[in-house]
Amino acid sequence: MTEAINTTAVDQPRLEKLLGEVGRDAAGAVALPLALVGDRLGLFSALAAGGSVTSAELAERTGLAERYLREWLLAMAAAGYVTYTEGGSGPEAKRTARYRLSPEQAEVFTNADSPAYVAGLFQAFTAGARVVDRLTEVFRTGEGIGWHEHHQDQFEGTERAFRPVYVANLTSSWIPSLTGVEERLQRGTRVADVGCGFGASTIIMAEAYPNSTFVGIDSHAPSIAQARERAAAAGVADRITFRNAGAADLEGSYDFIAFFDSLHDMPDPVSALRAARAALAPEGRVMLVEPMSWDTVEETISSPMGRVMAGASLFVCLPSGLAGSPAYGLGNQAGPARIVSLAKEAGFNDARIATSNEQNAVYELLP
Repeated sequence: MTEAINTTAVDQPRLEKLLGEVGRDAAGAVALPLALVGDRLGLFSALAAGGSVTSAELAERTGLAERYLREWLLAMAAAGYVTYTEGGSGPEAKRTARYRLSPEQAEVFTNADSPAYVAGLFQAFTAGARVVDRLTEVFRTGEGIGWHEHHQDQFEGTERAFRPVYVANLTSSWIPSLTGVEERLQRGTRVADVGCGFGASTIIMAEAYPNSTFVGIDSHAPSIAQARERAAAAGVADRITFRNAGAADLEGSYDFIAFFDSLHDMPDPVSALRAARAALAPEGRVMLVEPMSWDTVEETISSPMGRVMAGASLFVCLPSGLAGSPAYGLGNQAGPARIVSLAKEAGFNDARIATSNEQNAVYELLP
């Protein structure tokens, strides 16, 4: 039996457009890991220290090999991550070229508290690509890849990528969008942060609401160890208890329970929500912070964010959601209708999107 051959004529302009898109993707594919190298070596910070530099001057400033720095600066300037300012001509042009960071580049690559900070994405996305061999195999078997099976850069990069977003939005817009939650937190109440990771969201809330107490739980023991260290460094360890536990093992009673970018990674999100419903005090609220997603293919592929998120889902979120029973496999593009349906299946009377931005949708679940 021979395979049918598509004899439809190729549209040359469409072909060229597709090749252009592949070329842009290829440029990004090499730029991100090289930017991660720069982040690890402190090159963006060294450039942000002031003034334009040659590769030799950057080598003197950092103690690194000039020849590698020369090529790195050229690659980063071609990507638009570093600004080329001036240079000579002829054979020595690249050796004498000068580079700097613009204020915008410094904000994006060096300011860890800025919502525009992206260095964590370099780390997380590069770590995601490390599982490509395993991912190829699970396409054949239908199995999952547990969160704990990823490279350490995935855990660190995720925290670095999400923390600036939480700093910018959590206490200024997300919590105020919920019914009565901010007032309770200000007065003093009990809060659970389910799937807390390194504890960035828990610590931000503890700093903002000193009258409340917090419990953070996560199934990844090394992340919980990091969370404890970071809470101590932030001076809020007296108000936070971190536990190594699964989402369905939530214990106690809470007026406010939050899931930050974690529900869609869980193999059994309904059990996690049922546990939250059982632990919720009367008139309490659950907040789900989820990646922005859409209910239709058309909406997803028409959004630049949809393109990024759907790809990221295949490397991390979907395999994690298939790594246990009953393996819901939500992925990060479950869509609002599916999220609301799961909340009601878990026993919540209602669920709504309280607020949203380009990156996240914030759901309020009502008992």
